Amino acid sequence: MRRILPHPGIGRLLLGAIAAVLCLASVARAQDEVPFITTPDKVTLAMLDLAGVGPADHVIDLGSGDGRIVITAARRFGARGLGVEIVPELVKRSRELARAAGVQEKVEFREQDLFATDLGRASVVTMYLLPAVNLQLRPRLLALAPGTRVVSHDWDMGDWLPDRSLVVDVPDKAVGREKVSRIHLWIVPVAAAGTWCAAGSRLEITQRFQAFSATLTTAASPVPFVFDGRIEGSTLRAQGLQAFELTIEGDALRTRRADIATPPGWPAEAQFQRATSRSC
Repeated sequence: MRRILPHPGIGRLLLGAIAAVLCLASVARAQDEVPFITTPDKVTLAMLDLAGVGPADHVIDLGSGDGRIVITAARRFGARGLGVEIVPELVKRSRELARAAGVQEKVEFREQDLFATDLGRASVVTMYLLPAVNLQLRPRLLALAPGTRVVSHDWDMGDWLPDRSLVVDVPDKAVGREKVSRIHLWIVPVAAAGTWCAAGSRLEITQRFQAFSATLTTAASPVPFVFDGRIEGSTLRAQGLQAFELTIEGDALRTRRADIATPPGWPAEAQFQRATSRSC
């Protein structure tokens, strides 16, 4: 009997399907393994203070537990918010506490997979998850609108370093040997990398999270100007002797003079446009 072998493409499809199922199972398992540990009120306030939460904000708390972060954001800071939690009893408890605090019209709690949650409305995202879950969420957080603030209790996000961190003493902390909590803040940076063009000028930007390097070539200067800096939201701040800012709005980049004069040839009032290729 002749042996009939499957087409190799079928094998590749099967392997791909198996890998996808395993990946989804890993994500679900990571979320299920996140324990519910109450965030101390002192830490809750510090997280919201660090994020600069105010009445204009919409706070989304991923893994919201008993809802205290979202409720505090509404009661103390006037914000609106959404808490996402997979444990039904905690969601029910959160709604009860919101009514007791008189903020039920400003907050919402859902029994929902945090990985399936639409984060688009958030101006602030808060988390007290595990490191692996933070890393799985990281691409989605980086895709949020520039300037969105992300605050994590205790755990960081790998090589995406926080913009600011602080340590809060928590003498009655229930987990760990150190009786402190570490709070980390990230401000989602604009996607600045690429080629930007203005009349007689070209700006090449490379980016690593909030850090960037840029090379400016202009018709007015035969020598390219190279500079580095930091990104906060939609603003790129050049560091060093030449202090100036670049502001990105959509596909437009504008430059502004600062207290220190910009180098010769820098088109201070120019508007750059994002190029579709590496040439202007």
